[in-house]
Order: sequence, then structure tokens, then C-alpha cells
Amino acid sequence: MPLKSVTSFALASALLSGMAMAEDATLPKLTVNEELRAKLPEEIKTAGKMISVNNGSFPPYEIVTGTKMEGASADLTDALGQVLGVTIEHATVGGLPALLAGVNSGRYQFAFGPVGDFKSREEANDFVDWVQEFVVFAVHKGNPNGITSLHTACGQRIAVMAGGSAEKVIKVQAEKCKTDGKEAIEVQSFTDQPSSILAVRSKRSDAFFSSQAPLTYFVSQSNGQLELTGVGQKNGFENLYQGAVVPKGSPLGPVLHDGMKVLMDNGTYAAIMKKWGLENNMIKKPGINLGGTLPK
Repeated sequence: MPLKSVTSFALASALLSGMAMAEDATLPKLTVNEELRAKLPEEIKTAGKMISVNNGSFPPYEIVTGTKMEGASADLTDALGQVLGVTIEHATVGGLPALLAGVNSGRYQFAFGPVGDFKSREEANDFVDWVQEFVVFAVHKGNPNGITSLHTACGQRIAVMAGGSAEKVIKVQAEKCKTDGKEAIEVQSFTDQPSSILAVRSKRSDAFFSSQAPLTYFVSQSNGQLELTGVGQKNGFENLYQGAVVPKGSPLGPVLHDGMKVLMDNGTYAAIMKKWGLENNMIKKPGINLGGTLPK
């Protein structure tokens, strides 16, 4: 079976399991906030909709099958659209660079994400941060290669998302391994999460280095084949915030921020995050450009 078909099958299986895992949540009744709607860019108000772009499945936030997206981000954008009085549609592109290019070219109004917020990315974009994240490793059960941190990744085959912050961190560590006289890391970059985790399950990679929330989800769907390591360590990152992405200086950024604040204040955000097992990633209030710096 071709890799793409295997990945699609694995993703479909994860989707069905994830839907069974996510419990129904009682959400507050939402109405249009006319003050916030009035602040939307005129072209969005006229169209009555905007498009949020994603770069493929990022469970349990984004679970993409065909043209349909489910998960915590889908639920939150549905709620956000109700507050802003517009429909939020979803489009998928291949990889984070294509996502950012699509937002900055104006083809898509924003990416709800969550996408990692870093000072280097803030040069071209503004981030409306709505979660805090951690970066860890997913490895085979029993951790046969003893990968517990960045410095124990030397000599290993490490899968990462192409163009993501984890890719940059693991490449820095690969150079450090060589400087320290250790065997280099074989960095394996994939365009989406399912392909990355499939590489570990099929033993073509020794570990997948990525955000803790989706890795927790994938481990729970692995029938005991995988486990997490490196939990509770910084693993090359400062405090890591993730959120929605808009072009630099876009008037949409403050509107999204205030819309998310409404959802946090009225309990919708907490109900949706808990529904998808993301209570450990919640923050008390949204922020704009909270990001830190990556290793040089």
C-alpha cells in the first residue's frame, strides 16, 4: 500500500477513535457580539465569511479528512464565528511554509492553528496566542534507544515537522552532537503529523519530536506501541505559546483576540479544551505576540 494511502488510513482510524474519545460538552449559548463584528475588516463583513488555513492534521486540534476538519480548533472556530457573526471555513495546504505564505499573500484571512509563536516569526506575522505547549518525544514502548532529552538524541533518527520550530531545534542539536564528538542526528522532516508518527510506528524513525498535545493523542491511539519521553523538560524551548496567525499589523488580530477573550470568559473555551483532553494546555486569557526565542 502506498505511503499516502497508509497515512490516510491511519488518520481515518485516529479520527474515528478520537471522536469516540472526545466527550460531549455542554456549551454556553452564543450570540453575535455586534461591537466586535463592527471591527472586522469591511471585506470580511461583506463576504460574511473568512477562511482559516491549516497545514494538515494536528490532532486533537485539527483532524482533517478530505475537506472536512474536526477537533478542538474546529469547535473553537465554530464558536468564534458565532460571536463574530461570520462563517469560518477551513482550507488545507502542504506544510507550515505554505500556510504562512498563504496568510501573508492574502489568499487566506488567517490560520487559527495553533501555530508556534516565536519572535522570529513575529517579524512578518502577528500571533493571537490561546494555548501553552510543550515539546517532547514519542518513542517505541519501553524506549529501546534511551531517548529522554535532546542530548540523548545524538545518533538517532528523529522525525520532525518540516518548517516547524522543532525542526530548527533538532538541527541545532544535531550540530551540537557533532561538536561534542558524538554521532550526528539523522533529521527526518515530514510535511504532516500522521506521516511523522507513522515513521516511528513502522520503525523508520526512532522518535518523533513535536508538541506534547498531539503526541499525547497519537500515543493514546497506538495500541500500546508508543510512549512519551522528555516530559517536563524545556527541550530547547522557552515558555512556548501557540495561537492564530494573521499578517503583521492586520486589524483582524485584535478582533480575534477579543473574540477569544469572550469564549474564555463565558466558559466555551474551557468546555471545548476539556472535551478534547487539552486542559493542561489552557491559558487564562489570550495574548498577542507572547512568543519567545529559538536557539541560534
